[in-house]
Amino acid sequence: MQVDITINNSSGRQARYLTWAASPLRLRLADVPTLGPPLTVTLASERDPAGGDLLFSAASPTAPKPTPTLKVALPRNGSSVTVRVYGRFGRPSVADGDVRVVARFKGNVIGKLPVMVRVRKNATRLSAAERDRFVAALAQLNDRGTGRFADFRNMHVLASTNEAHGAAGFLPWHRAYLLDLERELQAIDPSVALPYWRFDRPAASLFTREFLGETDALGNAEFHPANPLTFWTTDGVLGVIRRAQPGFDPATMAARGVFSEADTLALGTNFAAFTAMEGNPHGTAHVSSFSGPITSVPTAARDPLFFLLHCNVDRLWARWQRKNKRFDPATPASYASGATPTSLRVGHNLNDTMWPWNGVITPPRPVNAPGGALSGSPTVSRPGPQPRVRDMLDYQGSVAPASVLGFAYDDVS
Repeated sequence: MQVDITINNSSGRQARYLTWAASPLRLRLADVPTLGPPLTVTLASERDPAGGDLLFSAASPTAPKPTPTLKVALPRNGSSVTVRVYGRFGRPSVADGDVRVVARFKGNVIGKLPVMVRVRKNATRLSAAERDRFVAALAQLNDRGTGRFADFRNMHVLASTNEAHGAAGFLPWHRAYLLDLERELQAIDPSVALPYWRFDRPAASLFTREFLGETDALGNAEFHPANPLTFWTTDGVLGVIRRAQPGFDPATMAARGVFSEADTLALGTNFAAFTAMEGNPHGTAHVSSFSGPITSVPTAARDPLFFLLHCNVDRLWARWQRKNKRFDPATPASYASGATPTSLRVGHNLNDTMWPWNGVITPPRPVNAPGGALSGSPTVSRPGPQPRVRDMLDYQGSVAPASVLGFAYDDVS
């Protein structure tokens, strides 16, 4: 007797990745006599000592709270039954396949599927293996300046400033930008998720030669010879320029002058008030502690630190959303611009599609659109190739399960 198990509506290995949100888990009996009543199997997780963990529930909207085990009656005729599986909050994976979905019948294992609870983590809490997988994927995407990363560099330039900054779309645009980059990294190594730089705390392990570089006296980020970021190249220039400003020590200090997380979350319960965070902590984190490309919109994306900085900006928005229940695009407090276009610049209204993924290059959009459509995912269908502002809000499917975007944070349930 055997149970065939598939996840995220696919039998492919690249679909075997979970977050805290529900993923469909399909079960089907094979190699059993067709006569007789359904057979009841028990689902549970089997994890490595430091691995991720799972919870399960029925697929019904009225299903009880997810639990560590779930009994499922499977028809003998080979038809499938779909339930839900979740990463267990607080128990993310550290490696690919470090937790398994296990199906048992009368105590015997009759089906097993390795999966990963893949979420974005604090960069200072990554294991050495997680860190190394991330920098290797990022370096491969850059490919010494000849790789796909050039598109992401060219999305964040002076000409695109008004697409991504200075209005309500600042947070949704950068969420899409990070998601697109992350999906490209996962096409290289599916076990990778973007880490975040929590800039209101010291991050000694981030600014090392093994990770994002240790700044020398000339303001160059120095890397360990085994770190593939040694060959980081943008705009035809090899290396990362990032000088700690006088009096700032990234090993012992938080970014200077940034709002604490508590202060950021206290900016207000309406999105319009919360967008003040574009100035502080976001802008302050860019300019207060380092000099170099990271301090200016047209050049900031040259520095890999940019993406970890913005991952934390997005995490703060996610924490604010969870705290205030601001996931629903239909709720005015969830976003500053409603369904009806306002005087806001195009690209920042709720129903606007976003450049460059929409390919629009007529005024007031920039004259080119690097990178093409937003990358797809083998685990979720959203947001689609031409995301709208509204598609970025309900990222965990808190309002509409189909809206889930396939990422989560280690400290946001």
